Amino acid sequence: MDDVAAAIADPVRREILEMLRERPLPAQRIADRFSISRPAVSRHLRVLRECGLVQDTPSGRERHYRLDTSPFTQLTEWLAGFAAPGADRAGAWNRRLDALETEVHRTRRDHRRDTTATDRQENTA
Repeated sequence: MDDVAAAIADPVRREILEMLRERPLPAQRIADRFSISRPAVSRHLRVLRECGLVQDTPSGRERHYRLDTSPFTQLTEWLAGFAAPGADRAGAWNRRLDALETEVHRTRRDHRRDTTATDRQENTA
């Protein structure tokens, strides 16, 4: 988790990850997006590869990089522990209100069904 957090602390590496979120890209196309040297971009890609956030595949004379989000799992679970405590309460209240709405609809439906059955009995008698 520490190496993933360290890797995403750099804005260039975050931008590379955002680029790769859409689709895999060759190293040259990644490097073209930055004003820094290609070796500098290669160092950023190496850091991302070593912590498992990107995987590279040789293709001819180039390497294609693709995003692997699985190393984010442990970090996001850890961060979720710092979410606002009210967020859980809001979710619980939303579930309760949804359950109440469902019960109101069920009661209205049952009431309509009972009223219709009573009307039929009165009309046939």
